[in-house]
Amino acid sequence: MNIITKTAELEPVCQRLAGAGYVTVDTEFMRDSTYWPKLCLIQLAGPEEEHVIDPLSPDIDLASFYALMANRKVVKVFHAARQDIEIFYHSAKTIPDPLFDTQVAAMVCGFGDSVGYETLVKKLTGGSVDKSSRFTDWSRRPLSDKQVKYAVGDVTHLRTIYEVLARRLTQSDRAHWVMEEMAILQSPDTYSLKPEESWKRLKMRFRGQRSLAVLIEVAAWRERQAQERDMPRARIMKDDAITEIATQIPRSASDLDQLRAVPKGFSNSRSAASLMEAVERGLAMPEADIPVIDGPEPLPSGLGPLVELLKVLLKLKCEEHDVAQKLVANMSDLEQIAAHEEANVPAMKGWRRELFGEDALRLKRAELAIGAKGRRIILIDTSGAKKK
Repeated sequence: MNIITKTAELEPVCQRLAGAGYVTVDTEFMRDSTYWPKLCLIQLAGPEEEHVIDPLSPDIDLASFYALMANRKVVKVFHAARQDIEIFYHSAKTIPDPLFDTQVAAMVCGFGDSVGYETLVKKLTGGSVDKSSRFTDWSRRPLSDKQVKYAVGDVTHLRTIYEVLARRLTQSDRAHWVMEEMAILQSPDTYSLKPEESWKRLKMRFRGQRSLAVLIEVAAWRERQAQERDMPRARIMKDDAITEIATQIPRSASDLDQLRAVPKGFSNSRSAASLMEAVERGLAMPEADIPVIDGPEPLPSGLGPLVELLKVLLKLKCEEHDVAQKLVANMSDLEQIAAHEEANVPAMKGWRRELFGEDALRLKRAELAIGAKGRRIILIDTSGAKKK
């Protein structure tokens, strides 16, 4: 297979595929030594053709590819799309639309939680995936025939997977379920990397609001450094060093040398001064601007048995409708549903409410009971009529 390395080769391909009902897409990228993922390869296929595109070629402009991704007449099919979309968003501010993620669709169609691509290939196409090139260095050129064959297989199998899943969704009238999930993947907020919000990914036991303020500013400092220098966060400073600084609150660069997790000699580095400026910003942050971190809301006593009943109901409804439980509700959702009449959780919205949420409320109101008939669990309404 020829690899597309020139704009003049790519443009007619994208023009043809603009007339297809769908295209399947995958990428290969590297980010071991960078903050921003380095796009190394794009695999693209329509119903009748497939291509490998080299974005590292000096002679290629991806404008026609990104235009295809934005073409609302063509469905863009990915498997586990989030990382691919993140690359497109930060490279070209483009989010594929309309979008179909086969991992999400497979969960709706009963293939379990976060089903892998290889599993779908085996179950829906009868084929297999050669995993030997999975961890190859995709930035090195030239690519071997084995690498190219592995890469293109990710979009050729995906055609059959998409067609099968799309039919099943239509037959079960669940296509709108998947579309609700795509809204999250297509939101720019999903891919926003705001330095001032980077503290939220850190785990820390806070010693007061001032430590939190310092954490916010120091985490933002690291995020900006990583973005500007295109380096992984941990190469700027590790998480445990960030949290130790927020806990101990050094007041000078020399104080950094007394902290266990801060690299030795960091106080003499070019970054020490800007780090200490971040600490000072945290110390100066107005109290009103420091977020209030509430601990988990204590659940009313005696809810344990109800939560257990909701777990049974969730399992029963998901098995009945052949949907992955993880996609419908988690333990936190069940606890909130048990504690509140109208819990603000995904399980009480949209298609999840239709499938599970309404019956969860009926169970709480004693309008629905759970019973056993032989080896089967059944739902019974309080009038004695079997629900199912």
